[in-house]
Amino acid sequence: MKKYTFPIIIEQDEDGWYVGIVPDIKGCHTQARTLSELDKRLKEAIKVCLEADKSQVSQNTFVGVHQVQIAA
Repeated sequence: MKKYTFPIIIEQDEDGWYVGIVPDIKGCHTQARTLSELDKRLKEAIKVCLEADKSQVSQNTFVGVHQVQIAA
């Protein structure tokens, strides 16, 4: 069994829900009310995505996250 390590982007929406996005797997994301529940759901979502189509998985090297604020 191959082991993967994926970076996850976590945001909190206007209703307080945590949204987890897996950039290395197109369309792989989920949401939950708590971070611990989000972790469980992310693992489930990743497994489903991997089973569906392994050819779309690319293991990029995680560098970091950066926020940019602009006034427009």
